[in-house]
Amino acid sequence: MIKITKPTLQKALIAGFFSAFTIGVLTVLTYKSTLGYFLAGSFGSSMVLLFGFPESPFAQPKNVFFGHLITALVGVIFVNFIPLPIYINIALAVGAGIFFMILLNVVHPPAGGNPIIVIIGSASYDFLISPIIFGCIIILLLAILINKFILKKNYPLK
Repeated sequence: MIKITKPTLQKALIAGFFSAFTIGVLTVLTYKSTLGYFLAGSFGSSMVLLFGFPESPFAQPKNVFFGHLITALVGVIFVNFIPLPIYINIALAVGAGIFFMILLNVVHPPAGGNPIIVIIGSASYDFLISPIIFGCIIILLLAILINKFILKKNYPLK
């Protein structure tokens, strides 16, 4: 039997609420404005870290922003310049994205899915600007405001 403690329940409720709020903001901007796309599938899993485990090194702004940007860029490069079958391109692009995140010390595990999204969708370089760059900026602004000023957490870590 699973025992749910009050602190766990509180943490789960807070993370769920602020994750829904943040993705809701991106969704409204995407579907109710003419500003462009702000949603990427991998942003959903970023919410787990940003609002459930903001103290994690993987949830820090540098990791979130550059992890998403690098892996999406790898996906776009594979779509445009590596003429291999999709099942090989996806595997190689995910591996290359993880390689570069670790090499550059900007690991953000949810970003590992970006090459899959990019290659399946045949996304162009525009995908890097919208949704990746603009979406990450909004996500990080909300994560900093919510974690630091509303939840009074030490986020981002120094």
